[in-house]
Parts: sequence; structure tokens; C-alpha cells
Amino acid sequence: MRDVLNALRADWLAGGTAGLATVVRTFESAPRPAGASMFVTASGEVVGSVSGGCVEGAVYELATQVKEDGRPVLVRYGISDDDAFSVGLTCGGILDVFVEPVSRNGFAELGDVMDDIDASRPVGVATVIEHPDEAWLGRHLVVRPDGSVGDLGSERANRAVSDDSQGLLAAGRNSVLTYGPDGERRGEGMRVFFASYAPRPRMLVFGAIDFAAALARLGSFLGFRVSVCDARAVFATPARFPSADEVVVAWPHRYLAEQFEKGLVDQRTVICVLTHDPKFDVPLLEVALHAGPVAYIGAMGSRRTHEDRLARLREAGVSETELSRLHSPIGLDLGSRTPEETAVSIAAEIIATQWGGSGDPLTLLGDRIHHDDQAAPDHES
Repeated sequence: MRDVLNALRADWLAGGTAGLATVVRTFESAPRPAGASMFVTASGEVVGSVSGGCVEGAVYELATQVKEDGRPVLVRYGISDDDAFSVGLTCGGILDVFVEPVSRNGFAELGDVMDDIDASRPVGVATVIEHPDEAWLGRHLVVRPDGSVGDLGSERANRAVSDDSQGLLAAGRNSVLTYGPDGERRGEGMRVFFASYAPRPRMLVFGAIDFAAALARLGSFLGFRVSVCDARAVFATPARFPSADEVVVAWPHRYLAEQFEKGLVDQRTVICVLTHDPKFDVPLLEVALHAGPVAYIGAMGSRRTHEDRLARLREAGVSETELSRLHSPIGLDLGSRTPEETAVSIAAEIIATQWGGSGDPLTLLGDRIHHDDQAAPDHES
């Protein structure tokens, strides 16, 4: 959808109305993922694709109609094999496609969304795709890490969707969220499609060991783009880390410094140092702690290793303020033993750090479950 929005800019700036079709849900062997989009320009041209050519003809006709009459519509293609062939969806998959008119009058915030995308700033758009009141259909809420703007139809719905979509934005994921008609979390009637335009956050794992392989699997599951780095080529191989997006053979501190210099590390990045070898982790942590803000820095090791590491870092000129950002020994106290259990412990600490959790059992807490300011009053339910 990102490329389609860039192409949509000219029509939007000119004050025209386009018909935008977006895949919001897929089932079976659907050819394109949720978020795939095409639009029909004000002059009738087509940009993008929702199915790689399978149902584009039918979607074109619908988008043309929608941009003329201004009424959004949700349609399903490929309910059965016969129906699939009737519209050309020969793969037998199922697509839910939401088609809406897009113009400056109807979506004034889109210009700022496109500016955020151009600047690589995390931003997402929540759109009402189903509701018993047709007046709600096609309404938008623009979500950013620090809040939201727009109106879905009620303040309660705005709070609920803004809160729930923060995690999707942080992970760079698209999803359909279901609520009651006024944004109630227990209920049905309203469905909202959230499209995230944030690149996946990065997880940088240093040390090609079995704990790293387990953490790479869990990091990928949580939506991170995982990189595993180690200076030892015999251990740092893609075969040993199939869940990682990339496996890098390089001295860890040099690789991390290079990533910072290239602007490939941001405030959502998590850094996990699992080498517990001072010749690797001390210079690496120097780079990590001296550099710009990241979401999390953790280092594995025993209490003795931790104290020795702190002494070496102080000797290297790392300040107490910088050391306070270090989570070491890494992870929460779960009694972990295996690499997989340890990975869960590390992931739990990353999540708690991101959202302000205490790590305590919820049964012992009396406060509301979600700690961020966006949480709606009824979210605990």
C-alpha cells in the first residue's frame, strides 16, 4: 500500500477523488497479503494490484463506482471455487477488499501521513470497514507512537482503536480489529482495518550460540527483523539461524557502529548481547551505550560476569547514566534453564521495557493492565 499512496499523492493534492481498494483480510491461498492496494485515479487510470491480476477487473468497476457515488463498500471475492472463476480468482483463495473514495475533503490527514512515510516516521491508519451505521464507514484515525488524530465516530472508539493499534504499529503489522458498535472490546458490529507504515523494528543479536537461535525464532515471531552477528564464520551461518533475516560475520562492535552510521538503528531497535566474552561484548556495549537511544540493550552473563563487565565499561569511559540503560544480566527472573525458556525471559523483559510493565504476575496487581496513556478505561475487560 505504501507505493500506492505515493502514486495517490498527485490526485489528492489536485483535489480529485480516487477509488482506493485495499485487501483487508485473506483466507486460503490468496495471491496478495492484507494491505495490498490499488486505486482508480480521478481520470480512470489504475495503479497497484489487489490480487496480481485475478480480480482487478471487478475491483476496477467497483472502485470507479465508489469514487463517483462516495459510498465505501466491503466485498469478498472467491467464496467458492465457482465464484472464484467467475471473477478470475483461479487460485481458490478468498479476499476481503474494502473500497473507499479518497480525497482532500474526506481524508485531510493523508498529506501528513504521506509526509511521515517519506521521512520513515512510524505511522498507521485505522479505517472503519464494517459498522451497522453506514455513516461510520470509511472514517479514519491516524496513529503515531505519541498519539492519534482523526475521528472514527466516537471518543470511546477512538481511544480503544488508538490503544490497540499501538502494538501493531510498533511491530509494523496490518490487522483487522473487532469491536462493538461504539468501540466496546466485548462485542461485535464494528471492524477496523489498521494499516501500518512503520518498517519492522530490528532485533540485533550478537553471539552465534544456541540461545541466539532460540531468541531469533522468538524475535521473528514477535515481528522483529532479526540480525545475528558474530565474528566467527564457522558459527555464524544461515543454516544455524534459519529464523534470522540476516546472519552477519563481522566484529560485533564494528558492525553495530556501521549500522548506527547508516541510520539503520532507531528508537525501536533492541540489542541483545549474548557473547559473554569481554573481548566481544565490552567494545560492543561501548558503542551501544554511547550511541543514540534504542528501545533496549541487554547483555547475558552471570552475576560475576556482570560485575566484571561493568568495571571494564567504567574503565572505558562509559558513564553511570549510560550504564543505567543496560539490562544485565539479561531477561526476567522466570527460572529459565533451556535456550527457549531463556529467550522467553529476554522477550518478556523487552516487552515490559517497551510498555512499562513491572514483570509481576497480574494477579498481584490492582492497577489497570495496560500502562501506556492511550489505554481506554474499559481495556482491562
